[in-house]
Formats: sequence, structure tokens, C-alpha cells
Amino acid sequence: MLSIRLDENTQNQLNFLAQQKHISKSKIIKDALTYYFDMTKNESKEKTPYELGSEFFGKYSSGKDDLSTTYKQKIKDKINAKNNH
Repeated sequence: MLSIRLDENTQNQLNFLAQQKHISKSKIIKDALTYYFDMTKNESKEKTPYELGSEFFGKYSSGKDDLSTTYKQKIKDKINAKNNH
């Protein structure tokens, strides 16, 4: 058994829907909770974090494939170029 408090607007909407559909308010609430639980379960199974962000990976690529291995040399070159002026 569960008791809940609803604001007046929600309670009026629930009463109206129950009258229109000719079903009990308890049935509407049970169905809504079942739907909510199913939706949250499906959301967590839909995509992994990698899949969610995959469209952004490499989006602003420089086109240079060796940046992670040659960064030290690039820094040295920039420092030397700055000091030579």
C-alpha cells in the first residue's frame, strides 16, 4: 500500500483521465510507473558512453597523425624559432 500527495492540477488531470478512459486511478498510476521503469531501463542499455560521444571524437581533427609522438620536438622548434628572432 502506498499513499502519495498530488498537487491539485495533477490530481484534476488524473481524475479527468480516469473518467475519460473508464479505468481506475490506481491502474493509471501503476501503468505510468511500469512505463517509467521500462524507459529508464532502456535508456541505460541503449548506448555506452563511448557511443554517446562518438560523433564528437575527431570532429575538429588537425589532420596530423603524429601529434602525440612528436610534441616534444614541436615545442623545441617553437622555442628555438622564438629565441632566434
